[in-house]
This record gives sequence, structure tokens and C-alpha cells, in this order.
Amino acid sequence: MNQDFQTKVYNVVARIPKGQVCTYKQVAYLAGRPTAWRAVGNILKKNYDPDIPCHRVIRSDGKPGGYNRDTAKKISLLLAEGVKFPA
Repeated sequence: MNQDFQTKVYNVVARIPKGQVCTYKQVAYLAGRPTAWRAVGNILKKNYDPDIPCHRVIRSDGKPGGYNRDTAKKISLLLAEGVKFPA
């Protein structure tokens, strides 16, 4: 995995405001690799830094997608921030 791309992904995700979400595809685009949404997922599944709110990244179809601390936890965090499902 390209370390520079990983840093860009973390920087993009760190700027997602509380109560808002981005898709994996949007994060890939903003990080400079528009077709690398699967790589974004692989990067975020290894993230345990609380300053990188990876729970705010969802699938393009509005479903929550995976989360390295359990998908139910991801949904709980998003609901607590005011995000409605299906998005």
C-alpha cells in the first residue's frame, strides 16, 4: 500500500465533521485516486487512531459497510451523531 495515499486517506477522513458521512468512493477521489475505493476500505480497517473517525465512511448505497470494531458499533456511533439510515 502506498504510504502517501494512506496518509491522504487519513487526512480526508479526519476532516469529516461529526454528524456527516462520506462514501469510500468520495474519500478515494478526495485523496487523489478516484477508483481506489477498495484500497480506502483496506486502509481504514487497520485504523485504530481515535482522531481518524473512520466510522463516518459508508458505502455508496447508503449502507454502513464494515468497521474494525464491529458494524453494530459503527451504526451506533453514527446514530449518536445524528446520521439517519438508510442514508
